[in-house]
Amino acid sequence: MHALVEIHEEVHEALLERRPIVALESATLAHGPPFPGPVETAAAVEKAVREAGAIPATVGIADGRFVIGMDGVDIERFATAPADRVAKVSSRGIGAAIASGGLGATTVAAALVGAELAGIPVFATAGVGGVHRGAGGTYDVSADLTQFTRSKVAVVCAGAKSVLCVRPTLEYLETLGVPVIGYRCADFPAFYCRSSGLRNPQRMDDLADIARALRTHWDLGLPGGALVTTPVDEAHALDRDEVASVLRRALADADRAGITGPGITPYLLTAVSRATGGAGDEAHRAVLVSTARTAGDLAVALSRPPTRSQP
Repeated sequence: MHALVEIHEEVHEALLERRPIVALESATLAHGPPFPGPVETAAAVEKAVREAGAIPATVGIADGRFVIGMDGVDIERFATAPADRVAKVSSRGIGAAIASGGLGATTVAAALVGAELAGIPVFATAGVGGVHRGAGGTYDVSADLTQFTRSKVAVVCAGAKSVLCVRPTLEYLETLGVPVIGYRCADFPAFYCRSSGLRNPQRMDDLADIARALRTHWDLGLPGGALVTTPVDEAHALDRDEVASVLRRALADADRAGITGPGITPYLLTAVSRATGGAGDEAHRAVLVSTARTAGDLAVALSRPPTRSQP
C-alpha cells in the first residue's frame, strides 16, 4: 500500500480476508448539520452497512495521509473542527490537502480515489454531483462525473442531487460510457425525491445480477465503475413539484445575492430544508442510511464467488 494511505486495522483485516467493505465520504461530517448531527448520522450510516454484513470505511484526509476507515475519534474530530479548518476536497485537491498536513473532508470524487487505492469496489453516498443549472454558460459540471470513468468502484446513490439538471447529467454519463443501473426502480431518483421524472437507462431487481454485471464490466477491461441507483424510502421522500418550486425561488435569490460556484449547492439545499420545515434534512439522512444499506448488500453480493454460469 502507498505510504500516504493509512488503512484502519478493521478495514485492513477485512481486505486481507476478502470480506465485503463499503467506502463512505466524509464531506457531510464537516460541512453538514451542526454537531452532534453529523456524528449521529455517521453512526447510523455505519450501522446500516454493518447490518448488511459489510465493513464501513469512511474516507478522509488527516495529518498528511489518506485515511481509509476513520474511527470514532477521527469522525468526532472532523465534526467538531471549525468548518474553515477542514477543507472540502474533490479529486483535484487531494495532493494539496495531503501536502498541507491538515484535515480534508472528501467529496464523492475524492473518496472514490481513496476507495480504489485501498481496493474497495463499493461506495455509498446520498446523491452524486452532475451538470449544474446554467452550465451552458458557466461550464459548471461536477468532477464526480469524470471520476466515475477513472475509479473502478460501484457507486450506490439516490441519483443526482435535486439542485442539478438531471437530464444533461444522464446525457453526460452516457457520453462518458458510465453504466447507470436502477436497483428495483425504473425511474432515475433525484436525491430526496423518489423520481426525477426520467427513466434509468437499465433496471435490475437482483443484486446478484448487478454484481455479475459489474464483474463482467471490469473483467472485460472497461474503464471506471457504475452508478447503482436506489430511491429514498417513501416515508421520507419529498414531493418533486414542491422541491422544484422552492429551487426556482432559491435560484433567483442566489442570483441576486451573487452566489455562484461551490457556494450554490449548499445554499440551495439549505433553502429546501427551510421551506420544508426540516423535512429536507430528515430526507437527506434517510437517503444516506438507505443507500449505505443497499451498498452493504451489494458488497456482500460482490464478495461471493461467481457461480458456474457467470463469466
